Amino acid sequence: MFDWLSHAASLIATGFVTGVVVGLTGVGGGSLMTPALVLFFAIAPAIAVGTDLLFAAVTKSVGTGVHSGQGNIDWRVAGLMGAGSVPAALVTVALLHALKPDVAALAAAIKVSLGVALLLTAAAIVWRTRLATFAQRFNVQPAQRAQLTVLVGLVLGVLVTLSSVGAGAIGVAALMLLYPERPAAQIAGTDVAHAVPLTLIAGLGHATLGHVDFGLLAALLIGSIPGISIGSYFAKRMPERLLKTLLATMLTLAGAKLIF
Repeated sequence: MFDWLSHAASLIATGFVTGVVVGLTGVGGGSLMTPALVLFFAIAPAIAVGTDLLFAAVTKSVGTGVHSGQGNIDWRVAGLMGAGSVPAALVTVALLHALKPDVAALAAAIKVSLGVALLLTAAAIVWRTRLATFAQRFNVQPAQRAQLTVLVGLVLGVLVTLSSVGAGAIGVAALMLLYPERPAAQIAGTDVAHAVPLTLIAGLGHATLGHVDFGLLAALLIGSIPGISIGSYFAKRMPERLLKTLLATMLTLAGAKLIF
């Protein structure tokens, strides 16, 4: 079992920084936390994923409350994404239980899927403004947008359950493509709200497999709850260009290290 008490200060600081970033941009929950746990604290990948999923569920619940109070959430869009992601997460968890994979093999698979997801996330962050501009050239009908939103949720449900990555950055990039007319703060708030039920279901599923360290989770939440409250409050007020550059660089380095 990981001795989280001896690392409490570092874990609280990591939770706080992650909370601020997620609150500001909607990006960085699994993308930052899971690789940080694996690379810097030597947490087993399966434990890192399971713990991070419940960490995201609690943290983003707080962020959802703050974003909702500022009118930053489109609940219809969040519901459409959830219509795809929640069933996908349930099926993925059921398959993990039914297949009962070898822990070492599962850890290796998670590391690879995590690395790939991180590289995709970095690319999505770097190109998301251009992707939004590109999307504006197409006249997508409301019914098509709704169907695509559900499909995005379905893909995220599988990816997030396996690696804990994607609900933020990939979800935000997809929403900017499908809804380029929406302000960035609303995109971030909607994505944070959507992630709550998805990460809760996936996290509880991992907990039943023994993939959650609750002491570790508590230390991270001590930092993340005030962090995401601050970040969500300033979401409409903070420039994000430098933050996106730094985040994309970190994700690229972490993803490459996990894969290679």
